[in-house]
Amino acid sequence: MATESDDTATRGPLGRLTAALHGPNTMGNSRRFWYLFGVAVLLFVFFPLYMLPSSVTNMSQYLSLALLALSLAVVWGYTGVLSFGQVAFFGVAGYTYGIVAINVTGPLGTMAGLVVAVGIAALFAAVLGYFMFYGGVSDVYVTILTLVVVLVLKTFLDQTAGDEWTIGEAALGGFNGMPGIPDLALGIGEPFLVFDDFTLFYAALLAVLLTYLGLRVLLNSDYGRVMVAVREDEDRTEMLGYDVKRVKLTVFTFGGALAGLSGVLYVTYFNYISPSELSLTAASLPVIWVAVGGRKTLLGPIVATIFIERLGLFLSVNVGDWAFVINGLLLLVIVLLLPEGLVPGFRDLVSWLGDRRSEGETDDTAEPTGEVVE
Repeated sequence: MATESDDTATRGPLGRLTAALHGPNTMGNSRRFWYLFGVAVLLFVFFPLYMLPSSVTNMSQYLSLALLALSLAVVWGYTGVLSFGQVAFFGVAGYTYGIVAINVTGPLGTMAGLVVAVGIAALFAAVLGYFMFYGGVSDVYVTILTLVVVLVLKTFLDQTAGDEWTIGEAALGGFNGMPGIPDLALGIGEPFLVFDDFTLFYAALLAVLLTYLGLRVLLNSDYGRVMVAVREDEDRTEMLGYDVKRVKLTVFTFGGALAGLSGVLYVTYFNYISPSELSLTAASLPVIWVAVGGRKTLLGPIVATIFIERLGLFLSVNVGDWAFVINGLLLLVIVLLLPEGLVPGFRDLVSWLGDRRSEGETDDTAEPTGEVVE
C-alpha cells in the first residue's frame, strides 16, 4: 500500500506546490477559485491599459497598504494577537528608508534603504514582542500596549523639528514630515529600473501576489497549524508541548517586517512621510480592513483595503465632510451583518445559492411516486 509520503514524492514539483497552497487554513481550494484568481490577476496586470494614470497611481497606494493589512491578518487573524502597532513598524520603516536613501545617493542607497528599513522594522517588532510575550502581557493588554507605543512614537516624531533632528542630509521635520525621499531604484551606479508610476504599481502588485501565495504555503504547513492552534486555545497548545510565546514572537516579528515593506513602498509612492501616518486613525485602519474583509482569510484584508480606500476617496471627492460619516456607517453595517467579514460572507452566499440550485434540480428530476397528497 502506498503511503502519503510516497504519494507526495510522485506528484512532481507542480503537484507538491499545489498541495502546499491548499489546506483548511485558507479559503479557495477548488479549481473554480484558481480560475477566478487567475482572471483577477490578469485584470490587475492589464489595469494600466484600461484605467486612467491617476487610478493606476492610486492603486499602487492601495496595494502597498494591502501588505500592511496582510501583516495584521497573520498576527491577529491566524495567531490571535490583536495589534494596533502595525503602523509603528510601517512608520519606522518609512523614516528609516528616507534617512538611508537621502544620505546614500543612487540606486545603492535605495536598495540599502529597503533592506535596512525592513530589518529595523522587524527588529523593533522583535524587541517589543519579546518584552510583551515573555513579560506576561497577553490578551487585551497587548492591544493597549501596542497602541500606546504608536502614540508615544508619534508624539516623539512631532517634536523632531529643527537642525538638531537632522541625520546627515535627512531632516525628520517634525509636524512637517520628511520630504524629498527618493524613488526606489535598482542598479549599480546608474539605475536601470526606477519604481515610479507604472513600475511602482507592478512592484506593489508583485509584492502582494508573492506575499499572498507565500502566506498560503506557510499557513497550510505544520507551523501554520500551530499558529491557528495558538489562536484557538493557547493553554491546550502549550500542554501539547509547543512554545506558545516563541510562536507569538516569531509571527509578530514577521508581521513587523511585512508592515515595514508596506511602509517603504508607501513612502516611495508619495516621496514623503510625516507623523500623521502614526495617528490614532491610521492605527485603527488596518484593524478595520482586516475585520471588514475577514480576519481568518488572506483575500479578505486585500479586498477590504482596496474597497475601503477607494470608497473613501470617492466619498471625499463627491460629498466632502460627510465622507467620514457615510464610510463609518457602511463599515458598521457590514461588521454587524457579516461578522465573519465580506469575503467569507460572499463565499457562504455562493455556497447557499449552489445548494438551493442543487435542491431545485433534484426536485425537478425526481420521479413521481404515485402517492396522492391531500
